[in-house]
Amino acid sequence: MRVAAGYSWNGQRVSNWPICPVKCSLGYLGILTSTIILGFYAVVAGWCLQYLYASIVGQLNGDAAYVVNYFKTFSSDPFWPCLWAVVFVLITHFVVARGVNKGIERVAKLLMPLLLLLLIIIVVASCLLPGAEKGISFLLKPDFSKVSTNVFLEALGQAFFSLSLGTACLCTYGSYFKRDTYLLCSATQIALLDSGIAVLAGLMIFPAAFSVGVQPDSGPSLIFITLPNVFQQAFSGMPVVGYVISIMFYALLVFAALTSTVSMHEIGTAFFHEELKISRQHAAWILTSVCALLAIFCSFSVGAYSGLQLFGMSLMDFCDFLTAQLMLPTGAFLTSIMLGWFVSEKLLRDEFTNGGTIGHSFFYVWRFTIRFIVPICILLIFLHQFGIL
Repeated sequence: MRVAAGYSWNGQRVSNWPICPVKCSLGYLGILTSTIILGFYAVVAGWCLQYLYASIVGQLNGDAAYVVNYFKTFSSDPFWPCLWAVVFVLITHFVVARGVNKGIERVAKLLMPLLLLLLIIIVVASCLLPGAEKGISFLLKPDFSKVSTNVFLEALGQAFFSLSLGTACLCTYGSYFKRDTYLLCSATQIALLDSGIAVLAGLMIFPAAFSVGVQPDSGPSLIFITLPNVFQQAFSGMPVVGYVISIMFYALLVFAALTSTVSMHEIGTAFFHEELKISRQHAAWILTSVCALLAIFCSFSVGAYSGLQLFGMSLMDFCDFLTAQLMLPTGAFLTSIMLGWFVSEKLLRDEFTNGGTIGHSFFYVWRFTIRFIVPICILLIFLHQFGIL
Protein backbone atom coordinates (compact mmCIF):
# COMPACT_ATOMS: atom_id res chain seq x y z
CA MET A 1 0.00 0.00 0.00
CA ARG A 2 2.99 2.28 -0.36
CA VAL A 3 2.00 4.51 -3.27
CA ALA A 4 4.50 7.21 -2.42
CA ALA A 5 7.39 4.82 -2.06
CA GLY A 6 6.97 1.58 -3.95
CA TYR A 7 4.16 2.53 -6.31
CA SER A 8 2.02 -0.41 -5.28
CA TRP A 9 -1.36 -0.75 -3.66
CA ASN A 10 -1.71 -3.83 -1.44
CA GLY A 11 0.21 -6.00 -3.83
CA GLN A 12 -1.19 -4.61 -7.09
CA ARG A 13 1.34 -2.60 -9.03
CA VAL A 14 0.16 0.93 -9.76
CA SER A 15 1.82 0.67 -13.14
CA ASN A 16 -0.89 -1.82 -14.10
CA TRP A 17 -3.56 0.81 -13.73
CA PRO A 18 -4.58 3.09 -16.65
CA ILE A 19 -1.89 5.62 -17.56
CA CYS A 20 -2.34 8.50 -15.14
CA PRO A 21 0.04 11.32 -14.25
CA VAL A 22 -1.82 11.70 -10.97
CA LYS A 23 -0.29 8.54 -9.51
CA CYS A 24 3.27 9.86 -9.93
CA SER A 25 2.63 13.48 -8.92
CA LEU A 26 0.70 12.33 -5.85
CA GLY A 27 3.59 10.20 -4.64
CA TYR A 28 6.22 12.90 -5.12
CA LEU A 29 3.96 15.54 -3.59
CA GLY A 30 3.45 13.34 -0.52
CA ILE A 31 7.20 12.94 -0.04
CA LEU A 32 7.88 16.68 -0.44
CA THR A 33 5.01 17.66 1.86
CA SER A 34 6.00 15.29 4.64
CA THR A 35 9.64 16.41 4.42
CA ILE A 36 8.73 20.09 4.78
CA ILE A 37 6.36 19.37 7.66
CA LEU A 38 8.99 17.31 9.44
CA GLY A 39 11.48 20.17 9.03
CA PHE A 40 9.43 22.82 10.82
CA TYR A 41 7.59 20.39 13.12
CA ALA A 42 10.97 19.40 14.58
CA VAL A 43 11.41 22.96 15.83
CA VAL A 44 8.35 22.75 18.08
CA ALA A 45 9.26 19.20 19.06
CA GLY A 46 12.69 20.54 20.03
CA TRP A 47 11.00 23.05 22.30
CA CYS A 48 9.31 20.08 24.00
CA LEU A 49 12.74 18.52 24.59
CA GLN A 50 13.99 21.77 26.12
CA TYR A 51 10.99 21.95 28.44
CA LEU A 52 11.43 18.31 29.42
CA TYR A 53 15.01 19.12 30.40
CA ALA A 54 13.94 22.34 32.14
CA SER A 55 11.28 20.44 34.11
CA ILE A 56 13.81 17.86 35.26
CA VAL A 57 16.36 20.44 36.49
CA GLY A 58 13.69 22.75 37.95
CA GLN A 59 14.22 25.75 35.66
CA LEU A 60 10.49 26.47 35.26
CA ASN A 61 9.88 27.49 38.87
CA GLY A 62 8.73 31.09 39.05
CA ASP A 63 5.79 33.43 38.54
CA ALA A 64 3.86 33.94 35.28
CA ALA A 65 6.13 36.79 34.13
CA TYR A 66 9.20 34.61 34.65
CA VAL A 67 7.70 31.78 32.59
CA VAL A 68 6.80 34.14 29.73
CA ASN A 69 10.30 35.63 29.76
CA TYR A 70 11.84 32.15 29.92
CA PHE A 71 10.19 31.13 26.67
CA LYS A 72 11.06 34.40 24.91
CA THR A 73 14.69 34.13 25.99
CA PHE A 74 14.99 30.51 24.98
CA SER A 75 13.21 30.78 21.60
CA SER A 76 15.29 33.82 20.57
CA ASP A 77 18.58 32.12 21.40
CA PRO A 78 20.53 31.35 18.19
CA PHE A 79 21.93 28.04 19.45
CA TRP A 80 19.73 25.99 21.80
CA PRO A 81 16.48 25.84 19.78
CA CYS A 82 18.47 24.72 16.73
CA LEU A 83 20.33 22.12 18.75
CA TRP A 84 17.15 20.62 20.20
CA ALA A 85 15.48 20.59 16.77
CA VAL A 86 18.41 18.71 15.24
CA VAL A 87 18.49 16.33 18.22
CA PHE A 88 14.84 15.53 17.65
CA VAL A 89 15.42 14.89 13.96
CA LEU A 90 18.27 12.54 14.89
CA ILE A 91 16.07 10.67 17.38
CA THR A 92 13.51 10.23 14.62
CA HIS A 93 16.27 9.06 12.29
CA PHE A 94 17.47 6.28 14.58
CA VAL A 95 13.94 5.01 15.16
CA VAL A 96 13.21 4.88 11.43
CA ALA A 97 16.60 3.44 10.52
CA ARG A 98 16.07 0.54 12.93
CA GLY A 99 12.44 -0.03 11.99
CA VAL A 100 9.18 1.02 13.64
CA ASN A 101 7.15 -2.20 13.80
CA LYS A 102 8.28 -3.69 17.12
CA GLY A 103 9.60 -0.62 18.89
CA ILE A 104 7.47 2.50 18.71
CA GLU A 105 4.20 0.62 18.13
CA ARG A 106 4.45 -1.34 21.37
CA VAL A 107 5.53 1.65 23.43
CA ALA A 108 2.77 3.81 21.91
CA LYS A 109 0.10 1.39 23.07
CA LEU A 110 1.29 1.93 26.64
CA LEU A 111 2.22 5.61 26.68
CA MET A 112 -0.57 7.16 24.60
CA PRO A 113 -3.34 6.13 27.07
CA LEU A 114 -1.14 7.52 29.85
CA LEU A 115 -0.82 10.82 27.96
CA LEU A 116 -4.61 10.94 27.63
CA LEU A 117 -5.01 10.39 31.37
CA LEU A 118 -2.51 13.16 32.14
CA LEU A 119 -4.30 15.42 29.68
CA ILE A 120 -7.59 14.94 31.53
CA ILE A 121 -5.90 15.66 34.90
CA ILE A 122 -4.35 18.87 33.53
CA VAL A 123 -7.69 19.94 31.99
CA VAL A 124 -9.34 19.69 35.41
CA ALA A 125 -6.48 21.60 37.04
CA SER A 126 -6.55 24.30 34.34
CA CYS A 127 -10.31 24.81 34.59
CA LEU A 128 -10.02 25.31 38.37
CA LEU A 129 -7.56 28.22 38.06
CA PRO A 130 -8.75 31.77 38.91
CA GLY A 131 -10.35 33.42 35.86
CA ALA A 132 -10.49 30.13 33.94
CA GLU A 133 -14.16 30.64 33.12
CA LYS A 134 -13.22 33.35 30.61
CA GLY A 135 -11.05 30.86 28.73
CA ILE A 136 -13.80 28.23 28.75
CA SER A 137 -16.25 30.79 27.34
CA PHE A 138 -13.72 31.88 24.73
CA LEU A 139 -13.31 28.29 23.54
CA LEU A 140 -16.88 26.99 23.69
CA LYS A 141 -19.11 30.04 23.11
CA PRO A 142 -19.41 30.57 19.33
CA ASP A 143 -19.03 34.03 17.80
CA PHE A 144 -20.69 33.73 14.40
CA SER A 145 -19.57 37.22 13.40
CA LYS A 146 -16.04 35.81 13.10
CA VAL A 147 -17.12 32.99 10.77
CA SER A 148 -16.06 33.74 7.20
CA THR A 149 -14.97 31.86 4.12
CA ASN A 150 -11.36 32.30 5.24
CA VAL A 151 -12.22 30.48 8.46
CA PHE A 152 -13.40 27.49 6.42
CA LEU A 153 -10.13 27.47 4.49
CA GLU A 154 -8.08 27.58 7.68
CA ALA A 155 -10.25 24.88 9.24
CA LEU A 156 -9.72 22.73 6.15
CA GLY A 157 -5.96 23.14 6.42
CA GLN A 158 -6.04 22.33 10.13
CA ALA A 159 -8.15 19.21 9.50
CA PHE A 160 -5.74 17.99 6.82
CA PHE A 161 -2.75 18.69 9.06
CA SER A 162 -4.24 17.14 12.19
CA LEU A 163 -5.46 13.98 10.43
CA SER A 164 -2.40 13.71 8.13
CA LEU A 165 -4.65 13.84 5.08
CA GLY A 166 -3.25 14.73 1.69
CA THR A 167 0.19 13.27 2.28
CA ALA A 168 1.58 9.77 2.34
CA CYS A 169 1.52 9.30 6.14
CA LEU A 170 -1.63 7.21 5.97
CA CYS A 171 -0.03 5.07 3.26
CA THR A 172 2.85 4.48 5.66
CA TYR A 173 0.60 3.39 8.49
CA GLY A 174 -1.75 1.55 6.13
CA SER A 175 1.12 -0.59 4.86
CA TYR A 176 1.34 -2.13 8.35
CA PHE A 177 -2.38 -2.90 8.62
CA LYS A 178 -3.54 -6.47 8.72
CA ARG A 179 -5.79 -7.65 5.92
CA ASP A 180 -8.79 -7.93 8.27
CA THR A 181 -8.60 -4.31 9.49
CA TYR A 182 -11.97 -2.60 9.05
CA LEU A 183 -10.88 0.62 7.34
CA LEU A 184 -14.18 2.48 7.69
CA CYS A 185 -14.32 1.80 11.42
CA SER A 186 -10.66 2.79 11.87
CA ALA A 187 -11.14 6.04 9.94
CA THR A 188 -14.21 6.95 12.00
CA GLN A 189 -12.43 6.23 15.27
CA ILE A 190 -9.43 8.33 14.24
CA ALA A 191 -11.59 11.32 13.29
CA LEU A 192 -13.63 11.17 16.52
CA LEU A 193 -10.58 10.69 18.75
CA ASP A 194 -8.72 13.52 17.01
CA SER A 195 -11.66 15.89 17.53
CA GLY A 196 -12.05 14.83 21.14
CA ILE A 197 -8.36 15.32 21.93
CA ALA A 198 -8.48 18.74 20.23
CA VAL A 199 -11.32 19.85 22.53
CA LEU A 200 -9.44 18.57 25.60
CA ALA A 201 -6.30 20.40 24.45
CA GLY A 202 -8.31 23.60 24.14
CA LEU A 203 -9.72 23.14 27.65
CA MET A 204 -6.17 22.59 28.88
CA ILE A 205 -4.69 25.70 27.24
CA PHE A 206 -7.24 28.52 27.04
CA PRO A 207 -8.49 28.60 30.66
CA ALA A 208 -4.85 28.71 31.79
CA ALA A 209 -4.01 31.38 29.21
CA PHE A 210 -6.75 33.70 30.46
CA SER A 211 -5.80 32.93 34.05
CA VAL A 212 -2.21 34.10 33.60
CA GLY A 213 -3.06 36.91 31.16
CA VAL A 214 -1.55 35.45 27.99
CA GLN A 215 -3.14 36.33 24.65
CA PRO A 216 -5.03 33.32 23.21
CA ASP A 217 -3.66 33.95 19.72
CA SER A 218 -0.02 33.53 20.75
CA GLY A 219 0.39 30.42 18.60
CA PRO A 220 2.51 27.40 19.54
CA SER A 221 4.06 29.26 22.46
CA LEU A 222 0.79 28.96 24.40
CA ILE A 223 1.54 25.45 25.57
CA PHE A 224 5.01 26.47 26.76
CA ILE A 225 3.77 29.55 28.64
CA THR A 226 0.50 28.42 30.19
CA LEU A 227 1.26 24.85 31.26
CA PRO A 228 4.19 25.63 33.60
CA ASN A 229 1.84 27.99 35.39
CA VAL A 230 -0.80 25.27 35.60
CA PHE A 231 1.70 22.82 37.10
CA GLN A 232 2.78 25.38 39.69
CA GLN A 233 -0.54 26.96 40.65
CA ALA A 234 -2.75 23.87 40.55
CA PHE A 235 -0.29 21.81 42.57
CA SER A 236 1.12 24.59 44.78
CA GLY A 237 0.30 22.59 47.88
CA MET A 238 1.91 19.47 46.43
CA PRO A 239 5.09 20.66 44.68
CA VAL A 240 6.45 17.13 44.27
CA VAL A 241 3.27 16.07 42.46
CA GLY A 242 3.47 19.11 40.18
CA TYR A 243 7.14 18.35 39.49
CA VAL A 244 6.42 14.74 38.55
CA ILE A 245 3.39 15.57 36.39
CA SER A 246 5.37 18.28 34.59
CA ILE A 247 8.15 15.82 33.71
CA MET A 248 5.72 13.10 32.69
CA PHE A 249 3.66 15.44 30.53
CA TYR A 250 6.58 16.84 28.54
CA ALA A 251 8.11 13.37 28.21
CA LEU A 252 4.88 12.00 26.79
CA LEU A 253 4.48 15.09 24.60
CA VAL A 254 7.92 14.39 23.14
CA PHE A 255 6.93 10.79 22.49
CA ALA A 256 3.63 11.86 20.88
CA ALA A 257 5.58 14.17 18.57
CA LEU A 258 7.96 11.32 17.79
CA THR A 259 5.11 9.06 16.63
CA SER A 260 4.21 11.78 14.09
CA THR A 261 7.73 12.51 12.87
CA VAL A 262 8.51 8.81 12.46
CA SER A 263 5.65 8.39 10.00
CA MET A 264 6.74 11.47 8.02
CA HIS A 265 10.38 10.36 7.97
CA GLU A 266 9.43 6.84 6.89
CA ILE A 267 7.81 8.15 3.69
CA GLY A 268 10.98 9.64 2.22
CA THR A 269 13.20 6.93 3.64
CA ALA A 270 11.15 4.17 2.01
CA PHE A 271 11.17 6.06 -1.29
CA PHE A 272 14.95 6.53 -1.40
CA HIS A 273 15.51 2.96 -0.19
CA GLU A 274 13.25 1.37 -2.79
CA GLU A 275 13.75 3.67 -5.78
CA LEU A 276 17.46 4.44 -5.47
CA LYS A 277 18.25 0.87 -4.37
CA ILE A 278 20.40 2.06 -1.47
CA SER A 279 20.50 0.73 2.08
CA ARG A 280 17.84 1.83 4.53
CA GLN A 281 20.51 3.46 6.71
CA HIS A 282 21.79 5.62 3.85
CA ALA A 283 18.26 6.46 2.71
CA ALA A 284 17.37 7.60 6.23
CA TRP A 285 20.47 9.81 6.38
CA ILE A 286 19.48 11.58 3.16
CA LEU A 287 16.13 12.61 4.58
CA THR A 288 17.57 13.39 8.01
CA SER A 289 20.13 15.77 6.52
CA VAL A 290 17.50 17.66 4.51
CA CYS A 291 15.08 17.92 7.45
CA ALA A 292 17.77 18.96 9.93
CA LEU A 293 18.91 21.77 7.61
CA LEU A 294 15.33 22.97 7.12
CA ALA A 295 14.70 22.79 10.88
CA ILE A 296 17.73 25.00 11.57
CA PHE A 297 16.55 27.72 9.17
CA CYS A 298 12.96 27.53 10.47
CA SER A 299 14.24 27.87 14.03
CA PHE A 300 16.32 30.89 13.06
CA SER A 301 13.29 32.54 11.40
CA VAL A 302 11.19 32.54 14.59
CA GLY A 303 14.06 33.34 16.91
CA ALA A 304 17.46 34.91 16.50
CA TYR A 305 17.04 35.85 12.81
CA SER A 306 13.44 36.97 12.45
CA GLY A 307 14.30 38.69 9.19
CA LEU A 308 14.51 35.30 7.50
CA GLN A 309 11.15 35.60 5.71
CA LEU A 310 9.28 34.60 2.57
CA PHE A 311 6.29 36.57 1.30
CA GLY A 312 6.11 38.56 4.53
CA MET A 313 6.09 35.47 6.76
CA SER A 314 8.80 33.84 8.78
CA LEU A 315 10.21 30.77 7.06
CA MET A 316 8.51 28.57 9.65
CA ASP A 317 5.12 30.25 9.17
CA PHE A 318 5.56 30.07 5.40
CA CYS A 319 6.24 26.32 5.56
CA ASP A 320 3.17 25.92 7.75
CA PHE A 321 1.02 27.90 5.30
CA LEU A 322 2.48 26.15 2.25
CA THR A 323 1.81 22.65 3.57
CA ALA A 324 -1.43 23.11 5.53
CA GLN A 325 -3.29 25.34 3.11
CA LEU A 326 -1.81 24.41 -0.27
CA MET A 327 0.07 21.11 -0.42
CA LEU A 328 -2.12 18.99 1.87
CA PRO A 329 -5.41 20.00 0.18
CA THR A 330 -3.76 19.46 -3.21
CA GLY A 331 -2.67 16.00 -2.14
CA ALA A 332 -6.19 15.23 -0.94
CA PHE A 333 -7.62 16.51 -4.23
CA LEU A 334 -5.30 14.29 -6.29
CA THR A 335 -6.01 11.33 -4.00
CA SER A 336 -9.75 11.69 -4.49
CA ILE A 337 -9.26 11.93 -8.27
CA MET A 338 -7.03 8.87 -8.31
CA LEU A 339 -9.28 6.73 -6.12
CA GLY A 340 -12.49 7.96 -7.70
CA TRP A 341 -11.55 7.68 -11.36
CA PHE A 342 -8.43 5.56 -11.86
CA VAL A 343 -8.57 2.74 -9.31
CA SER A 344 -10.90 -0.07 -10.29
CA GLU A 345 -14.19 -0.35 -8.45
CA LYS A 346 -13.47 -3.99 -7.66
CA LEU A 347 -10.17 -3.18 -5.92
CA LEU A 348 -11.75 -0.38 -3.90
CA ARG A 349 -14.68 -2.56 -2.90
CA ASP A 350 -12.35 -5.36 -1.83
CA GLU A 351 -10.39 -2.95 0.37
CA PHE A 352 -13.57 -1.38 1.74
CA THR A 353 -15.20 -4.72 2.58
CA ASN A 354 -12.10 -6.75 3.48
CA GLY A 355 -12.51 -8.98 0.48
CA GLY A 356 -16.29 -9.16 0.79
CA THR A 357 -16.37 -10.25 4.43
CA ILE A 358 -17.98 -6.95 5.55
CA GLY A 359 -21.15 -5.36 4.25
CA HIS A 360 -20.67 -2.82 1.47
CA SER A 361 -23.95 -0.87 1.51
CA PHE A 362 -22.08 2.35 2.41
CA PHE A 363 -19.41 1.75 -0.22
CA TYR A 364 -21.32 3.40 -3.07
CA VAL A 365 -22.06 6.48 -1.00
CA TRP A 366 -18.35 6.73 -0.16
CA ARG A 367 -17.30 6.28 -3.79
CA PHE A 368 -19.76 8.91 -5.02
CA THR A 369 -18.43 11.30 -2.38
CA ILE A 370 -14.83 10.63 -3.37
CA ARG A 371 -15.54 11.05 -7.08
CA PHE A 372 -17.66 14.20 -7.01
CA ILE A 373 -18.26 15.93 -3.66
CA VAL A 374 -14.73 15.90 -2.20
CA PRO A 375 -12.83 17.23 -5.26
CA ILE A 376 -15.49 19.86 -5.96
CA CYS A 377 -15.43 21.16 -2.38
CA ILE A 378 -11.63 21.35 -2.32
CA LEU A 379 -11.58 23.06 -5.73
CA LEU A 380 -14.13 25.67 -4.64
CA ILE A 381 -12.07 26.49 -1.56
CA PHE A 382 -8.94 26.84 -3.69
CA LEU A 383 -10.72 29.16 -6.14
CA HIS A 384 -11.85 31.33 -3.28
CA GLN A 385 -8.36 31.41 -1.79
CA PHE A 386 -6.90 32.81 -5.01
CA GLY A 387 -9.68 35.40 -5.36
CA ILE A 388 -11.46 33.72 -8.27
CA LEU A 389 -14.68 33.15 -6.29
